[in-house]
Amino acid sequence: MTGIPLVVADEVAQALADGRAVVALESNVITHGLPYPDNAATAYKVEGAVRGGGAVPATIGVDGGRLLIGMSEADIERFASTPGIPKVSSRDLPIVLARGGPGATTVASSLVAAELAGIPFFASAGIGGVHRGAETTMDISSDLVQFTRSKVAVVCAGAKNILDLNLTMEYLETQCVPLVSYRSDDFPAFYCASSGIRSPHRIDDADLVARVVENHWAAGNDSAVVITTPHRAEDAVDSEVAEAAVRKALVAAERDGVKGNAITKYLLRAVDEITGGRTAQANMAVLISTAEVGGELAAAHARHRRSGREH
Repeated sequence: MTGIPLVVADEVAQALADGRAVVALESNVITHGLPYPDNAATAYKVEGAVRGGGAVPATIGVDGGRLLIGMSEADIERFASTPGIPKVSSRDLPIVLARGGPGATTVASSLVAAELAGIPFFASAGIGGVHRGAETTMDISSDLVQFTRSKVAVVCAGAKNILDLNLTMEYLETQCVPLVSYRSDDFPAFYCASSGIRSPHRIDDADLVARVVENHWAAGNDSAVVITTPHRAEDAVDSEVAEAAVRKALVAAERDGVKGNAITKYLLRAVDEITGGRTAQANMAVLISTAEVGGELAAAHARHRRSGREH
């Protein structure tokens, strides 16, 4: 018993009971992304991509003092069309649960929920990281801290390029969080196929990735494994174009006095405006491509676990 009520969708519960692959997904992209009904349509596409990869999707939400493990179509429509649903990170989770209102999960809080539900894989387009200027602001995403606490494999397209990606990589190394790039030499940068930073490990075989995940946990670690997958080349934004836009957005943020929790949303919107909407289109595409790879890797991991039990 966790002490926190979990409402597990029937399809998700059956898949877990059967030892089939399930991929957890955050709901923050529904409430704080595109306007309705585009946000709901994108959520369905992301769930469809997980299915295309061979797994069952479980979009995570908070409502009525409970964690929703696999949101229904009615839940998704309600979250997509209701303004003001708060963004809930892992530090906010106990408060929102106690108050009983709805909440949209981030990467960090989704990992908490996934582990409680026994879901070993999670997929997200881009993780948080160490912000530029963190040496003076101490602005580090709670995603990175949660990776050290949650026994969940995280499939992502790297970290958002508005961040300091070198320091983000250093943080992951310091915290002993394994980082593997799937079918890529470099650490990707969200909607850019590469950050220009070499990944510590490249693996091209999904079954080998599954063994890496199991080895990490078998060694007694209760932390995440981060698995990156690059954006498709035809959908990616040129890294030099993206970096120039980020630098302009940072100047604008300083001018407008934007900082703290508001900075990420501000920068992403500013970069999108500067690039004429190009990054928003790439963002939607990478949500779907990452979810599909997440489904593929989760399916390989489920097969690995089943074969282990059979032997």
